[in-house]
Amino acid sequence: MPLKRFVSRVTRDTLALVLAGGRGERLGGLTAHRAKPAVPFAGKYRLIDFTLSNCVNSGVRRIGVLTQYKAQSLLEHLTHGWGFLRGELGEFLHVMPAQQRLDASWYRGTADAVFQNLEAVASQKPRYVLVLGGDHVYKMDYGELIAAHVEAGARATVMVTPVPRERACDFGIVCTDGKDFVTRFLEKPDPATLESVAGCAAPTASMGVYLFDLETLIEILKADHDDPESEHDFGHNILPRLVRAGVLYAYPYVDESGRGRYWRDIGNLDAYWSANMEMIRVVPELNLYDEDWPIWTRAEQGPPPKFVFDEPTRRVSVVNSMVTTGSILSGATVRDTIVFRRVFVDEYSVLEECLVLPQARIGPHVHLRRCIVESGTEVPAHTRVTPEFALAHSERTPRGVTFLTPSTFGQKNSVLL
Repeated sequence: MPLKRFVSRVTRDTLALVLAGGRGERLGGLTAHRAKPAVPFAGKYRLIDFTLSNCVNSGVRRIGVLTQYKAQSLLEHLTHGWGFLRGELGEFLHVMPAQQRLDASWYRGTADAVFQNLEAVASQKPRYVLVLGGDHVYKMDYGELIAAHVEAGARATVMVTPVPRERACDFGIVCTDGKDFVTRFLEKPDPATLESVAGCAAPTASMGVYLFDLETLIEILKADHDDPESEHDFGHNILPRLVRAGVLYAYPYVDESGRGRYWRDIGNLDAYWSANMEMIRVVPELNLYDEDWPIWTRAEQGPPPKFVFDEPTRRVSVVNSMVTTGSILSGATVRDTIVFRRVFVDEYSVLEECLVLPQARIGPHVHLRRCIVESGTEVPAHTRVTPEFALAHSERTPRGVTFLTPSTFGQKNSVLL
């Protein structure tokens, strides 16, 4: 049977569950009013758009999105941006909020979120269930993953990527045998532990992408639910349980040379800022302009961006930047910056290495460098963000990125999520 036809069959037999209910506390103020998967990214997208686009482009068109924490803006985005799947063709995107179907608790962990929806999952009669995070930025044809899972005879598969040894302590590390079956799972290990464990010479990290045969998923989640000591989390509890059973396969997310392909875990403000900055490189590693693998999102209606004034002392200049729908740059200098939708930047202002989120307003004579400006923030005239200002009035990261919000300037917190 040709591989392409085989892959199309297994993707049609797959149901995707996107975990989108986490608080994302390490993102600080960015998730104070919105769920992490709803955080704006690269000018016009939300983080969840990358996972959902991977599903749709792969032919996995039965999707459940499990929500819980501050989900209003996420729900609006899904409703207005992802309503194109055709129910009459067996396609859907269903939102699955915590409904306390089994007891009075909300989702108590990632595994519990799926467990509480097992009845709805089983009713779709999928052969395979793909469990995904809603806050990672990458492109992946899940057909490749599912085909490898089937060919290996695996019951459960985790997608993994190589990581530098010095960063292994930030991830869950898998150790494998000669056939890529997982022999040990180490949650954020120290270097000495890695050195002592066979199969972990070159650290590979779990990407939070899991594939299960339906029967295996039901069996393992029921066992986890009955364990009073469990935290009901895929990384902490489910993967180690699968390793002990000897049924967990590791699928390496690498290119032909064995190098890890583009994948970003948006874990904190520095990671968020860096991943956005990568999008405005001359040749970014992840190509947003790839017509063969489009990143789908909500089509926001609005006027085109507009640049005004070309006078000797008041001239608009935009270099190495993205400017999105409805934004107006008025005699300002914008360099190495992403301007999201409906942003206004007033005259004589300078923005360098900044992310200006939707409907923010930058007053005249403002100078910002390495700043994230939250939605709806009005930066007053003559503001200059120095390290001293940041320490006194706002959130500042280890890499020197300053997070500005309406409250930074004594304004009412924005509801523009």
